[in-house]
Amino acid sequence: MSTARWRKSSYSGPQDGDACLEIADSCPGTVPVRDSKNTSGPVLMLRDGAWQRFVEGVKDNSL
Repeated sequence: MSTARWRKSSYSGPQDGDACLEIADSCPGTVPVRDSKNTSGPVLMLRDGAWQRFVEGVKDNSL
């Protein structure tokens, strides 16, 4: 993952401060996810469908 180009998730808002997810778009079929505060830490590799379900779950639970 050292060559991955990471970006802040579009689902992280300005109110989140440093508590953001970063994702990389460089892995077809999967979405690598990491904690923006720990960029050298572990990376969670989610399949596209799992990422979409995660995002939908977050949207459903945000008030």
